[in-house]
Formats: sequence, C-alpha cells, structure tokens
Amino acid sequence: MEKSADVVVVGAGIAGLVAARELARGGREVLVVEARERVGGRLLNAELAGGLPIEVGGQWVGPGQDRVLALIRELDLKTFPTFTDGRHIAELGTARSEYTGRIPRLNPAALADIAQTQWRLDRMARRVAAREPWLAEDADRLDGQTFATWLHRTARTRDGRAFFRLITEAVFSAGPEDVSALWAGFYIGAAGGLDALINTEGGAQQDRIVGGSQRIPLALAERLGDRLLLGAPVGAIEWDAAGVRVIAGGTVVRARRAVLAIPPPLAARIRFTPGLPGDRDQLVQRMPMGRVIKVNVVYDEPFWRRDGFSGQANSDSRPLGTVFDNTPHEGAPGVLVGFLEGRHADIGARLGPGGRRAQVLADLVGYFGPKAGDPIDYIERDWAEEEFSRGCYGAFAAPATLTRFGRALRAPIGPLHWAGTETATRWAGYMDGAVESGQRVAREIAPTAIVSPA
Repeated sequence: MEKSADVVVVGAGIAGLVAARELARGGREVLVVEARERVGGRLLNAELAGGLPIEVGGQWVGPGQDRVLALIRELDLKTFPTFTDGRHIAELGTARSEYTGRIPRLNPAALADIAQTQWRLDRMARRVAAREPWLAEDADRLDGQTFATWLHRTARTRDGRAFFRLITEAVFSAGPEDVSALWAGFYIGAAGGLDALINTEGGAQQDRIVGGSQRIPLALAERLGDRLLLGAPVGAIEWDAAGVRVIAGGTVVRARRAVLAIPPPLAARIRFTPGLPGDRDQLVQRMPMGRVIKVNVVYDEPFWRRDGFSGQANSDSRPLGTVFDNTPHEGAPGVLVGFLEGRHADIGARLGPGGRRAQVLADLVGYFGPKAGDPIDYIERDWAEEEFSRGCYGAFAAPATLTRFGRALRAPIGPLHWAGTETATRWAGYMDGAVESGQRVAREIAPTAIVSPA
C-alpha cells in the first residue's frame, strides 16, 4: 500500500503528535506512522482493579514546564498534586531520617558537603549554554570526563558522593560513571537547576494528570484523526533533495519532508539510503538509553498516610532507591510507585519476575513496615524490554560526545528533521521538552505556520 503526504512523522509520542498537529494547522498534509498499536511512546497507562488508570511510563509535570502545562490546558485536561503530606524517609549510609519539608536530618558534615556540591553543580550548569552546550567556555574539560569524576573531585564525603549517585540514578536512570559531565550540566541547566529536577513541591514531580499522562497523546491523536497510522514500524527511509520514501511495515509513504520523533538510539536502527553523514551516525552511537523498571504496588488503601508517612522514600543502598505515593486522584486504592534504575535495573532484570517482586516488597517493608509486604496487586514495566523504546527515561550523552558531535543533534539533513525530548533546549528528557521539540521542528518545516503559544 502506498500513501503520500507533505510531511511524514515517524513516532506518535508527544513530540511527533505535537509536530503533526502544528504542521496540519499550518496547512500541511501530514501522516504520522507509529510502530506500536498505540500512541504515547514512553507514556503509557495501565489499569487498576475497577478500571482506574495508573501510569507505567512518564507521569509528572511541574512548575516552569510551561509548554506542556499550556498543552494540558488546551486539551481540557486537569492536574492534581502528588501527595506529600507527612514524613518523608531518607536513608544515606547507615543513617535513616524521617523528616518533613525539603531537607532530611542527616550528618551535619554530609549536609554541608551536599550543599556545597549542589552549589558548584548549579553554577556549572548555568555556565553551560542550554542551546549549544558544546560552546560553553569549559565544554572540552567537562565533556572529557564522566559525571562520576566531576562528583568525586567536588564532593568531599562518602555520604555526599552517595547522595549524588542516588540523584544521578533517579534523574538519568544511569550511573554517574556512564554520563558525560557536560551532558549532566546541560540537563540540569535546561531544567533551571537541580532543585527543579529533584523536588516534589515546586519541582518536576509536583503534579500528575487526572486520568493518567497517556491522556495527552490520546487527546492529540483524536484530533489528528485519520492522519495516524498505527502498527507500522519504519525499517527504511530513502531520501534525496526531492523528498523521502518511508517504508513502514507493509506501507510506503512518499513525502517532501520527514520528522523523526523517536529516541536517538532507535533512529540509528533505521536503514537510511543514502546513509546519514558520519557526525550524525557517530552521535547516536554515543547516546544510549537509560534503564529503568517502574513498579506500582497496590494496596486496599494508602496505609502509610494513616501511619503519618507521605509515601516518599529514598535510599542509597536499597535497589528500590526512589518511592512516591502514586494513589489515583480518587484516593483509593493505595499505590506506591518505585523505580529500579541504572545498575539496579540491570540486576533486577536478571532476577526474573518472582525474585524482582520479592526484592521490591522487601525494600518497601524496610521503608514502611510489614503492611507494605501484603499488596493486592503488583504492576511492573521494564522499559529496556520495550521493542520500540529500549529504555527510559531518555537517552544521554557519553563523555566526548557533545563537543565532537553535538551539532548534529538537531540539525536537519536534507528533508530529514529531528524531534524528541532529547533534542530540547529546556526540560530535555521531560514531556515539556518533547512539546518544545515538536513545535521547533514544525517551525523548521513551515516557518510561517502558527505554532501554539506556550
């Protein structure tokens, strides 16, 4: 079967759907091809008993994420705050702290070290130009080392280093030894600082979407109507100055332009004829996906609230290093969401379903007591096993990547344009970054098109 369009968009996550919507509004004939039989990419709702949705992919939005918040309002969706009332739990080294507010009660030397390291980190992130981090004054030095090296030279205490390892795993779903220090600085600067990334109230985890985050792409897809083709994995793209020929399953799409709104490692799996320039190919070889297994553990009620806990817990020693209250807007059933990230996801994946479940429940019991060991349901998603994601939360740059090949991240190649949250200049890795990238690529293709304000 053959189809034609002005623009073919590969990928029906937020980035691709936003790009398609803006181009269609500007009068372009658009077709979105998506490998899965669903829309949403790394956003996905599962179902609790009784039919309530629960997020097994990306889910949070927060202050400063103006583009996605504007989109949520435009789609007539609602948000509600992540539950934070009560005592949080922090385990660092051999110490356990139950605290309210932002700062756990830890060893004063460790707290001082964390504070000075964060100050230096935020200062470094501000120096890294968000739009072109490879042009920063000390870009070569930062890109020539891992984030682990930077942290080892900056943090002075064992607990301070352990804290930032935990933060790195929670933010990148990778270890600090995997990530370029320049990429870490860019990513943190693109969010406005470390506090914006790691805080709940006032930060990136502040709010959730009523009905689950997949409602955003579902609503966008509904408005696109028959401009969307599902179950059509793209295996090859032929391109020249006149346009593109996209082979998507049993369908061939001819178009003048193509938007690739998929993670960089997945774009590398498409066969391009002619082959892409060396810089682009080298770039995507050096941008792996993070690895995370997301687990929602379901109880009759959110018992931890009655016990005075917020459901928020962190540990530098437990595999389930980050936990939040993920109870639906309706208030029941109670849900705790936790993450096996980076090396913990590596190990967890090898345990098998039974061993992994036992480990998760043991960690939750360690945090919240025996009642956490008796759930009514257990829902997990290993994103590295997803054929058309191959990891989460996003791709990151290894050392010596951005300064050598970063200019290829967003630069069009003939009729080929690149979108996706990894290409954003603000809130890269988040839904907001995906929206920005979709709007940017629409302007590249149709400079006179009216792009939705945000």
